[in-house]
Amino acid sequence: MQVMDAISEILKREGIKTLFCFPTTPIIEAAVAAGLRPVICRQERVGVHMADGCSRVQNGKPPGVFAMQYGPGAENAFAGIASAYSDSTPLLLLPLGHPRETAHHFPMFNSVRTYSTVTKQVEPVVMPEHTVGALRRAFNALKNGRSGPVMVEVPADVMTSEFPGNDVHYEKVRRSRSAGDADDIDEAAKKLIDAKTPMIIAGQGVLYAEASDKLVKLAELLDAPVMTTTDGKSAFPEDHALALGSGGTVYTGHGRHFLHESDLVFAIGTSLTKHNISTPIIPDGKRIIHATNDARDLYKTHPCELPILGDAKLVLGQLIEAVKDRLGKKKHSTGAKKTIAAKKAEWLKRWEPKLRSQEVPICPYFVMSEFMRVIPSEDAIVTHDSGSPRDQLLPMYVAKKPRGYLGWGKSHQLGTGLGLAIGAKMGAPDKMCVNFMGDAAFGMTGLDFETAARSGIPITTIVLNNSTMAIETHAMAFSHERYKTRDLGGSYANLAADLGGWSERVTRPDEVGPAIKRARKINEDGRAALLEFVTSAETAFSHRRGAA
Repeated sequence: MQVMDAISEILKREGIKTLFCFPTTPIIEAAVAAGLRPVICRQERVGVHMADGCSRVQNGKPPGVFAMQYGPGAENAFAGIASAYSDSTPLLLLPLGHPRETAHHFPMFNSVRTYSTVTKQVEPVVMPEHTVGALRRAFNALKNGRSGPVMVEVPADVMTSEFPGNDVHYEKVRRSRSAGDADDIDEAAKKLIDAKTPMIIAGQGVLYAEASDKLVKLAELLDAPVMTTTDGKSAFPEDHALALGSGGTVYTGHGRHFLHESDLVFAIGTSLTKHNISTPIIPDGKRIIHATNDARDLYKTHPCELPILGDAKLVLGQLIEAVKDRLGKKKHSTGAKKTIAAKKAEWLKRWEPKLRSQEVPICPYFVMSEFMRVIPSEDAIVTHDSGSPRDQLLPMYVAKKPRGYLGWGKSHQLGTGLGLAIGAKMGAPDKMCVNFMGDAAFGMTGLDFETAARSGIPITTIVLNNSTMAIETHAMAFSHERYKTRDLGGSYANLAADLGGWSERVTRPDEVGPAIKRARKINEDGRAALLEFVTSAETAFSHRRGAA
């Protein structure tokens, strides 16, 4: 047995079935021998995104794994790992290291040194006998506390060394959780009941804790509306009468109203990192109760009236019981549902012309509206890409089930959504997995559509092609006037077909819904699909920088 065989056996015992990877690293051969399926990407950054998407839909049970070679492989993966770190996704990264003799020679790329800033934990395996301990510590970091990518680098000469002994003495690492302090829970319950207009902001910690049912229960007991972060979108059913949608760079009309009118904010499962794309920007002076599993989040960006340190599911369960005890047989009412219904109706009325638009080129909001009309939210896992598709889709898409939407954005790299959708399909093969991306995003990572086609991973990619960087209209006005710097071009449906997938180019609004249905049927037949919609250069966004 070699070290690579021992590592593969540990991955198998931890429940991992897929190895996202790019050669050259001998762990691929060993993993296949152990029964894992390799998915070979076209570039390492996208391979990391695939592992990211798979990990998310499985709530890190087990985490996604990506393996790459030393030098260029590890270098190319950096952007994907930085993105996973910013969104706190649990990933195991297995870069091959340079042989020990030259690993620290200038100017060799050293993963341990370089990746320490974008990983939760990084450790080299410098001796074969250190293998089990390093993997045990890695899985502990992946399963406990705040999530994030964890790296174990194995030098090339160690990877193929003989593993000591004839068996791998390794037991699966258990997850451990902590509840909130009982006095803090009781005080929080009192404050929430006494508040006139409380609201809840829920982050992806609710998703990883699998606590959506408890979040709904608490919101209903308190009659408190719920907004999610971008990462937390789908943690609360967005067809619920208390749902405000997600908040960050864009908001629903009713969400924006309550964010400003609330007198107490209860934030659960979120770091409240002040980031205008992925986190609701809480107005100054708000009273905040903040519950998180990472003490570094408390008081980080906002004064906090009451901090609670604990697992989101356990804290929500404690709060439900504390609120019940205080309310007794009384039913608590804030009038929030009536206000939400009225504000939501006003907001949708303003956006109805775009959601039902018959203009040519096609309005991207109409594409999204048609997708929601013909594909039940419960059947799909949807993600956006960076830029206009994100800002248009987030407030409009109604996610009804946990992980029915993969939100992301603190590191918002163009092209991320494609890999996420591929990984999501591997983790949830019964779902229609769809990524909405613009033409600029396709230019970054679009060749990895071939990975889906070649590997028999039937996703649907929707390219909103307006042949320009519309979101940069104001930022690049002079350069565009002189050199047409915003203009992009291409026929992406033709390219997708050449890459081995099924595709259609759609130019008329009446073709949108039927094309989406056809793509779903193609997915059900086991093939990757790409729909290219020729769209207008739409730059109106819901409550973004003062927009309606």
